[in-house]
Amino acid sequence: MSRKQETLTTLQQMLALLQGERQALAALDLDRIVTCTGGKMDLCAKLEAVEQSSLDEECLGVLDAVRRLNEINRRLRNLISTNVQNRLGVLNGSDTPYTALPRHNLSMALA
Repeated sequence: MSRKQETLTTLQQMLALLQGERQALAALDLDRIVTCTGGKMDLCAKLEAVEQSSLDEECLGVLDAVRRLNEINRRLRNLISTNVQNRLGVLNGSDTPYTALPRHNLSMALA
């Protein structure tokens, strides 16, 4: 297998993995999310060795799709995180579940 074909295959694997991650995020499937994270780290390690100047149009097209899907997944993770934070706030009886202690209590806690 040529270096170009190997790179293209790795990028296609990353694209498929990111699609699976999106489905796992939508289903809140923690085991699959963790598995996808490990897979992304492995594929990123392979892609780190690739020189960008060696990428042809086909590879660049798949790389662009990978970047866009990764951004979509990042936004979805942030939305889920915000939703969880808001729900914790409701359970905690506060709009902001992570609030700092007032300064006078903080200095007493450190004394």
